[in-house]
Amino acid sequence: MCEQLLEKYPNTVRAITCTTRPPREGEKDGVDYYFLDPADFLRRLQAGNFLEHATVYGNSYGTLKAEVLGKLRLGRDVLLSVDVQGAATIRTRAEDDPELKNALVTVFLSPKSIEVLEQRLKKRGKDSPGTIQKRLAVARQEIAQWKHFDYLIVSDSIAEDLRRMQAIIEAEKMRQLRCAPPQLD
Repeated sequence: MCEQLLEKYPNTVRAITCTTRPPREGEKDGVDYYFLDPADFLRRLQAGNFLEHATVYGNSYGTLKAEVLGKLRLGRDVLLSVDVQGAATIRTRAEDDPELKNALVTVFLSPKSIEVLEQRLKKRGKDSPGTIQKRLAVARQEIAQWKHFDYLIVSDSIAEDLRRMQAIIEAEKMRQLRCAPPQLD
């Protein structure tokens, strides 16, 4: 869905995140990720440069605040795809940053049920039964966080999910704080 949104809205860009994992084949620094060594990541983390960060499977990932704010200040809309913990951290940071708070819109995309998610994971065929059960346990905890988001999209189909996301984007662009007032002269 993110790729389709980026195609549909030319003024929308994704925030390039940082990681300490090595690049995969074909990935480019500054395009796919900013590839940092663990010491550099830690320095930036300690300096408070990250809007959100997490460690996943032994690698660190994070979104630089300057990356997001720099693009917003250029008049771009910035798309972030983060987990519920990352979204919670960003919401907390936005409370202390009016620029970020005015720009932030959160959307939770959820499967219709745990059973539907389980079917999708099995159909994908990439995980063992044990891994699927672990993922489902995490998913139960994450899905319970939906109420902390501005919007909820219960997944139907890719096309319908995209249509709903576009409706949210269009509505948000018409919020008073994002619009120029009408000319009365």
